[in-house]
This record gives sequence, C-alpha cells and structure tokens, in this order.
Amino acid sequence: MPRSDSDALIADPAGGMDRLLEIMARLRDPETGCPWDIQQDFASIAPYTVEEAHEVADAIERQDWADLRGELGDLLLQTVFHARIAQDAGLFDFDDVARAICDKMIARHPHVFGSDSRDKTPEQQTADWEAIKAAERAGKAETGVLDGIALGLPALTRALKLQKRAERVGFDWPSTDEVLAKITEEAAELTEARESLTQAEVEEEFGDLLFVMANLARHLQVDPEAALRAANAKFTRRFRRIEEVLAESGKTPAQSDLAEMDGLWNRAKAEEKARKARS
Repeated sequence: MPRSDSDALIADPAGGMDRLLEIMARLRDPETGCPWDIQQDFASIAPYTVEEAHEVADAIERQDWADLRGELGDLLLQTVFHARIAQDAGLFDFDDVARAICDKMIARHPHVFGSDSRDKTPEQQTADWEAIKAAERAGKAETGVLDGIALGLPALTRALKLQKRAERVGFDWPSTDEVLAKITEEAAELTEARESLTQAEVEEEFGDLLFVMANLARHLQVDPEAALRAANAKFTRRFRRIEEVLAESGKTPAQSDLAEMDGLWNRAKAEEKARKARS
C-alpha cells in the first residue's frame, strides 16, 4: 500500500479491521517500524496473549462493559500480532486465520449451516459437537484420548479437560464419595511429604492434591477457575476492609498483629453476611 494511502487508513476512525491490520504492518516494518514490535516472535508474545485473555475474563467478572470493550480490543490485537508474525515468516496471514475459524464454525454447526435438524436438546448438540471435534482430531492423527488438549491452558482448566476426556471412556469414579476419599488420602500423603520428603516430592504431592480437587469440582459441576477467582475476590475484599478499619485508627497492617487482623477479618465476614441478609 502506498504510504499516503496507509497514512489515510491509519488516521480513519472508521477504518475497522483494515486499519488495525495496517497499524500492525507499520509497527512490524523492518525499516520504519517499532524496534520492540519487530523483535517479537510467537513465543515472546504468547504470555501477553494469555494475560489479555484473563483480563477479558476479569472485566466480565466485574461487569465493567466499558473496560471489556478495551480488553477485547487488546485480545484482538494479539491475534493480529501473531498473524503478522506468521505473514512475515511466510507461514499464513490474517485472512487465513479468519478463513480457518469460519470454516470450522460452519463445519461444527451443521444444524445451522447445513441440513441437520435444529430440533435437538443442548445435550444432543454438545454430543454432536464433541463427535465432530473427535473426527477433526482423528484427521490430525490425534488418536489418543487425551490428544489435542492445549498445554498452555491454566493448570486447573487443563486438569478438568483431561478428566472429562478420561470420563468419556469410563475412567472415572462413580460418585463424589470416592473423590472425597482420594482427597483425604492425598492430603495425608502431603502431610507425610512435608515432614520427611524433598521439596520436589512435596511439590509432586501438592500437585496430586490439586488434581483431585479439580476432579471434585467436575463431579460437583463447579468451574474450579471461577471458584478460585471468586475466593480471590472475597479475600481481597475482606483484607481491604481490614486495611480500612486499621486506617481509621492511624495504623497499617504492618503495624498490627495477627490476632487483631484475624478479629477484623471476622468482623468483615460478619458485615458481608449482614449485607446479604438485608438484600
């Protein structure tokens, strides 16, 4: 694109995707682009991609729709960035990315874009979706039950997906009772590891316990990532209340002690329960 046309597109607020793609092209221009952007590759950008996805989830959790708009833009930029790196390497470009996801959505929704009936329960549609995905994996020579589950997923999410795959072939406990028993067993092994084993062995036992906790979440139909995010938010909320009360007396947490802060924690907890009862 001639430089004048490029400048005009970049300056056009209504330029849409073409504008964003041109901005990225200019940032990656080896002669006139940004040195930092030119230096990046798939591996160096990947952590930012994961971070931006989490920030999208955070905005949704907070129901901050103005922030969500910006975070979705940040996440879209990551796709554009990866696609431009691929284009510069002669691998594929953004149009190839868009074409691939369009083709995938059409193939996975024959009840919308094909001749299949839409008169199915959500459970039947989910089963159909999984059957189509299984056929896709087979086409990629991914024949193992656990093949195709991304290594880069958050660990709890990946544990859940691994367990769901194993469940499909009958490798699963029949009820939560067996899972709870396994949690007790793993907790005992962790206690033993803490007292007598190496740090690496302690870490292994801790991982086993987390894996079984993810299994319990699956049996209880709980999203472990969402549950932990909620627990993090609750901890943050209550600890900030501790800071507020201490500040009223001219103190900081560092100037307090565990007994005082524990009492303020219980106060914050009681205040939350009272607010819930009134609402």
